[in-house]
Amino acid sequence: MANSILEKFENIKFRFDEVAQQITDPQIMTDMKRYIKLNQEYKRLDDLVKAFTEYKNIIDNIASTKEMLQVESDAEMREMAKEELDELEPQIESKEKEIKLLLVPADPEDSKNAVLEIRAGAGGDEASIFAGDLFRMYSKYCEKKGWKLEVTNVNEGTSGGFKEIVANVSGNGVYGVLKYESGVHRVQRVPQTETQGRVHTSAASVAVLPEAEEFDIDLRTEDIRRDEFCSSGPGGQSVNTTYSAIRLTHIPTGIVVQCQDQKSKLKNLDKAMAELRTRIYNMEYQKFMDEIASKRKTMVSTGDRSAKIRTYNWPQGRVTDHRIGLTLYNLPAIIDGDIQEIIEKLQVEENAERLKESEI
Repeated sequence: MANSILEKFENIKFRFDEVAQQITDPQIMTDMKRYIKLNQEYKRLDDLVKAFTEYKNIIDNIASTKEMLQVESDAEMREMAKEELDELEPQIESKEKEIKLLLVPADPEDSKNAVLEIRAGAGGDEASIFAGDLFRMYSKYCEKKGWKLEVTNVNEGTSGGFKEIVANVSGNGVYGVLKYESGVHRVQRVPQTETQGRVHTSAASVAVLPEAEEFDIDLRTEDIRRDEFCSSGPGGQSVNTTYSAIRLTHIPTGIVVQCQDQKSKLKNLDKAMAELRTRIYNMEYQKFMDEIASKRKTMVSTGDRSAKIRTYNWPQGRVTDHRIGLTLYNLPAIIDGDIQEIIEKLQVEENAERLKESEI
């Protein structure tokens, strides 16, 4: 195994040096799309080179320690060498696993910001209330992660919560973390309107889309119809009585987006354009996700957004993630934004599946 990994190191190091040289080329720096892709490749290769270097150092240290054991006659020195060997040898397997994982191409979208959509499903008012609970859960989680969450569109429920809410989430590696949340979330509890105390089942769907960069999609002005209208809902008199809300329709695809949370028409237009770009981009990205969804159970949600991924059972205080069979009995903490454990277990499962896909 060591020889095959070290052989790969030579090729990786050659490409790393090549990319390092290219990103300093003034001509390449004028092509922003290529420059950003090269920078992303540089970061990935840099992580690999560091891991390879550490691995090689472990191999070299083991070899020199074994050599010392063969020639050393001093009992104390031999004991020290044996202790060092016992410490070094277990490191080989963990470092090999790390390198294998780094060699498997990650989802290129993982480092991007995300658009988060929550929509009430079956269950009437209770579904809207649950959609509100989910939005609060993600808001709290984003706050803990130090991410910025900006609501762009809201359709409130008649008894609280939301029929639909859309938000942009920006920060470090947002999509790579939140992508596991796409799918149908189901709630089992006694609704506030239920007088008999019976447990009802309602649902809300969550979609997490990687935010498209400006250079990802070439939007032509002539392909977009723009409508301006008065905002509705909270926001104060100035928001509700001026034509500041924007609705954009992309004629070739029929995709419609709107933004009404800002007083400024220009700010709403910028946000609506960003969301439109993301939705068009995701039509292509979805094809990629459909290909890997059949291989990875952790990503069934993204490949099929109608798939039921998680149940929140209030009477039992239980949350179950159906993709990996994980059940936790700390529902109050989870609904208060403590979802890191669930996401980490999904990431571990996906990493294991990525390693199985690899032929390394």
